[in-house]
Amino acid sequence: MTHYRGSCHCGAVQFEIETEITELTMCDCSLCSKKNALMCAVHESGFKLLAGEDKLSLYQWNTGVARHYFCSVCGIYPFHRKRSMPDHYGINVRCLDGFDPTGIPVRAADGKTMSVA
Repeated sequence: MTHYRGSCHCGAVQFEIETEITELTMCDCSLCSKKNALMCAVHESGFKLLAGEDKLSLYQWNTGVARHYFCSVCGIYPFHRKRSMPDHYGINVRCLDGFDPTGIPVRAADGKTMSVA
């Protein structure tokens, strides 16, 4: 497993993950398409919040299962708890220090057709 550190833009929220990133996803739901994040999935056992829990803002919509977190200082979206896999985090790889997504396959995630409450 590879260890990565990440943060929001201002550094108030810091986290680390341990995983092998073999696939990235771009979701086409109304929220993800507007924030344009490039994501990888990480099991909750491979995620650790290092700093900034008090700086995280939570956004939930539709079913309220997914929990999208944003830095309340700089507004960057570093990660969320997934609706489709509640024991996983979706990590915005653009927030990982020194990570280069070049050459990693990107899968289109079909969020538009997920049920709406």
